[in-house]
Amino acid sequence: MCNFHYQGFVDSITELLKVRGEAQKLKNQVTDTNRKLQHEGKELVIAMEELKQCRLQQRNISATVDKLMLCLPVLEMYSKLREQMKTKRHYPALKTLEHLEHTYLPQVSHYRFCKVMVDNIPKLREEIKDVSMSDLKDFLESIRKHSDKIGETAMKQAQQQRNLDNIILQQPRIGSKRKSKKEAYTIFDTEIESTSPKSEQDSGILDVEDEEDDEEVPGAQDLVDFSPVYRCLHIYSVLGARETFENYYRKQRRKQARLVLQPPSNMHETLDGYRKYFNQIVGFFVVEDHILHTTQGLVNRAYIDELWEMALSKTIAALRTHSSYCSDPNLVLDLKNLIVLFADTLQVYGFPVNQLFDMLLEIRDQYSETLLKKWSGIFRNILDSDNYSPIPVTSEEMYKKVIGQFPFQDAELEKQPFPKKFPFSEFVPKVYNQIKEFIYACLKFSEDLHLSSTEVDDMIRKSTNLLLTRTLSNSLQNVIKRKNIGLTELVQIIINTTHLEKSCKYLEEFITNITNVLPETVHTTKLYGTTTFKDARHAAEEEIYTNLNQKIDQFLQLADYDWMTGDLGSKASDYLVDLIAFLRSTFAVFTHLPGKVAQTACMSACKHLATSLMQLLLEAEVRQLTLGALQQFNLDVRECEQFARSGPVPGFQEDTLQLAFIDLRQLLDLFIQWDWSTYLADYGQPTCKYLRVNPVTALTLLEKMKDTSRKNNMFAQFRKNERDKQKLIDTVAKQLRGLISSHHS
Repeated sequence: MCNFHYQGFVDSITELLKVRGEAQKLKNQVTDTNRKLQHEGKELVIAMEELKQCRLQQRNISATVDKLMLCLPVLEMYSKLREQMKTKRHYPALKTLEHLEHTYLPQVSHYRFCKVMVDNIPKLREEIKDVSMSDLKDFLESIRKHSDKIGETAMKQAQQQRNLDNIILQQPRIGSKRKSKKEAYTIFDTEIESTSPKSEQDSGILDVEDEEDDEEVPGAQDLVDFSPVYRCLHIYSVLGARETFENYYRKQRRKQARLVLQPPSNMHETLDGYRKYFNQIVGFFVVEDHILHTTQGLVNRAYIDELWEMALSKTIAALRTHSSYCSDPNLVLDLKNLIVLFADTLQVYGFPVNQLFDMLLEIRDQYSETLLKKWSGIFRNILDSDNYSPIPVTSEEMYKKVIGQFPFQDAELEKQPFPKKFPFSEFVPKVYNQIKEFIYACLKFSEDLHLSSTEVDDMIRKSTNLLLTRTLSNSLQNVIKRKNIGLTELVQIIINTTHLEKSCKYLEEFITNITNVLPETVHTTKLYGTTTFKDARHAAEEEIYTNLNQKIDQFLQLADYDWMTGDLGSKASDYLVDLIAFLRSTFAVFTHLPGKVAQTACMSACKHLATSLMQLLLEAEVRQLTLGALQQFNLDVRECEQFARSGPVPGFQEDTLQLAFIDLRQLLDLFIQWDWSTYLADYGQPTCKYLRVNPVTALTLLEKMKDTSRKNNMFAQFRKNERDKQKLIDTVAKQLRGLISSHHS
């Protein structure tokens, strides 16, 4: 089996050996060919490798360019954002930030620098918020400092409008040039997205040079750039924090309002203090009113009304306090005009100002008080400087000048030749004209208060009544009660007040002419001047009576009776003769007085003289008197009766003036005639001869004579006549005591 296949095996081995050789040859050829190929393709491989790398780089570059094309807008927007923030264009920066965040960054969000940008976005928003809030704070600070300028401009504009309205009333064809409120807002509506660096950086107050008086005053809002408020409002709205912004703005403005409404402690000293206070308030509310109309809900009407109510209450309280310190009527009047302008300015912006006008009515009362104080000094100076002598005139020109100052008509005086005299002194026309000046001063305060003619008339009349019944009356009373005033001055005061009383109807007409309210109108207040002058005249009359009585007392102090004299006198005492002479000369001055005044003065003087003489006779110090002393006293009383009969003042009926001395006359007749039987018999009867003799008086005088008889007649008991007389005195005294006791029972 093995032999059978052996040859085949050998042949196969032989072929395999041949194949091995050929294979080795082939291997060598292949190796040689490969070596040659490797040697020849080495440059190609290098070139292909270079081509491969180039293609790879080309693909990378292309991909990079594509990615950069996506990133470049992001970077450009980010660069723009930084530039906008650098130039403080915050609202455009916020818009750029929104585009960057929502449009560009999502496309390249996988890059690290984009993640850094995304992480910085909240910080950028906060930075924008902080910067815009800083601008708002600068704006708020600026308008706080410049509120007085804003208010001054607004009030100046209101004053121009008022002047223009007055011109229109006088010249209806002249048209108003004032811009409407709506037009005023159009002037300064700001473009919110403005990119102007100037508008972005403005602090809120525009520089406005002082205008000439004849140039148009700029609108109050023209002075203010509100773009910081608008920008901040929109920024916070975009950021979803509008409510936070609104609350902050309102809170800060409330704080500023409280500061504005706090008046300076010395505000009452000058008008400029009040003006600056009002300017700041007006400036504050002009700004708030503009914000109300140019923003959507940053402030609302309820907020404005709340602020205004607070401002109104604090302003009125401050004005009440500070105006009460003012004692100068001119300053009060200027303050009133300033308050009216303040109210009119705010009324243009829709704020209710009725309470301010109500408060002006309170200030009107204070104004009246300051006027009364001022006129008190004026009246005092007039009365102190008057010579209390009739006004002499030497020419027709002087006569007409006095007539022009005071309404006086006297046909008899007009017929008299020059020189002649008015019956009154200079204080009459001066006082009359000062009353008219007071009325003018009252009228000035009523202007622009929106009062009816009836209200103005009533105010003037009430104030004038206070002037007459209180101020002028007190001034007259002080003059009348002055210690050193003489009878001549008192007489002239009575004459003067009589003429001033007659002039009251002309004052009524004067008020009617300036207010156009007829005195017949229902509820029209009447002037009380008549009562004032009557009271002053009555006080002067009483002072005349008192003065006369004091003069009489001074003369009576000179009386020096010798109550123990036994000599019978032949003439009246010297002091009494001088007294009668004084009374005659005094009553001669009373010729211009009303008849009743002169008669009353004369009767009062006689009664006082009679009473004083009676007291002199009965005073306790006179313990004893003689019949001779009574005789001398009787001569003095007769001198008084002679004076009464002579008619020192016309108008008395016969013996009327003598009745003042009837008590003395009957008493003296009773003792001198020693007519006790008649007195005792007729006592108590209406026809009694000695009806005016009181038994107490008679007993007192009788006791004085009895004591004298006993003392001076030590041996009277040894003389029958003296004893009889003594018994008679005792008997009469006993009977008088009986009359007195029966009268008391």
